[in-house]
Amino acid sequence: MAGERLAQGLAELAGERVDHRFKGLPPDAEGRTVGELAAERRNLFRDGFTTPVLALSAESVAHNLALLETYTERHGLAFAPHGKTCMAPQLFARQLAHGAWGITAAVPHQVRVYRRFGIDRIFLANELVDAAALRWLAAELAADPGFRFVCYVDSLRGIELMDTALREAGATRPVDVVVELGAGEGARTGVRTGAECLELADAIAGVDTLRLVGVAGYEGEVPDAGPERVTAWLRRLVALAVEFDASGRFADLDRIIVSAGGSAWFDAVAEVFAEIPELSAPVLKLLRSGAYVSHDDGHYDAVTPFRRVPEEGALRPAFRLWAQVVSRPTPEQAFLNAGKRDAAYDLHLPRARVIRSGRDGTLRPADGLTVTGLSDQHAWVATERPGDLEVGDWVGLGLSHPCTSFDKWQLIPLVEEDGTVTDYIRTFF
Repeated sequence: MAGERLAQGLAELAGERVDHRFKGLPPDAEGRTVGELAAERRNLFRDGFTTPVLALSAESVAHNLALLETYTERHGLAFAPHGKTCMAPQLFARQLAHGAWGITAAVPHQVRVYRRFGIDRIFLANELVDAAALRWLAAELAADPGFRFVCYVDSLRGIELMDTALREAGATRPVDVVVELGAGEGARTGVRTGAECLELADAIAGVDTLRLVGVAGYEGEVPDAGPERVTAWLRRLVALAVEFDASGRFADLDRIIVSAGGSAWFDAVAEVFAEIPELSAPVLKLLRSGAYVSHDDGHYDAVTPFRRVPEEGALRPAFRLWAQVVSRPTPEQAFLNAGKRDAAYDLHLPRARVIRSGRDGTLRPADGLTVTGLSDQHAWVATERPGDLEVGDWVGLGLSHPCTSFDKWQLIPLVEEDGTVTDYIRTFF
């Protein structure tokens, strides 16, 4: 049933009409369906695409999907990649096809998108206290016995709000919850002490609208994170699960969930989760890394665990933002027609990677080019030599931080190495 809903949803995406909403696409594609345009296999550089245009490398995406599938299998991990990275059902489908247990969300809107496309296992890595969202969730759980939903709890007040809303909604199935262990003082959300965790577990046991199924957290928020600190926190998380189980708090479960894992420390997660002892039920060791699907040319390229364990493989950056030189006012300065509306800039500025000649289409490395700033619709580029660029050249930019790259584009061409566009990735932010 879930697979049918996902296939139907993807077919509907392919039937969506191309129009002015989707920037960068060829003007003469207006009125075609996305599927029809994909079938034309146009070339990104020669067949009418306008700059700026964000592209995803088909080869890199395929490589990254396969790499995390083999990595999680090798380390005995289940995988629920964080969908807030891309919010792209086509990529969710491919992640599931590559063995993902489910998809992680951050807010109720994302859960609704996932359900629209038939995702039947959703891990909400946040506390859910919105009464309207809880009413919707209760109805969704009642309507679909196969739907598995899990979310965080980290406060007594949150439990009270969830219980009240679910009872008022006439919930027929309890909502599965995990106690979120905070990453330390000064970190983000989550319970700070073991005593508070036990207090929450007692409160959950006292209501019939919630069911405690495990523990979770996010090691990326450990203050002054390093291998020792991250490993120590992960062992605290495992110890909490062991303590809960020993006290009978996981009675009658078919699976106990222990979950962590962003995109910077999943090697530590794999190492510590391998130490989880036998509990009263099998443990679902759930990793939630999301940035891997596109990777990047900045932040995640620097922090990926594959730099620490290169023998396990390497992710490939998949994004390339193509912009055109529209002004060359001095020998030391050039301006591109892509800016803050088009490129991620919250962590690092884009990096010039390749130049495509506006005269003959030849490619050359973007040596001597540095993006020094972004305006709303312009990139400021410093050049070392007068002949480095001329008006009309295309510059391929590498981006940092996938989460704030995907969200600026509603329809992203998936492009093979020779420039052939094979598909268009629809996002829902």
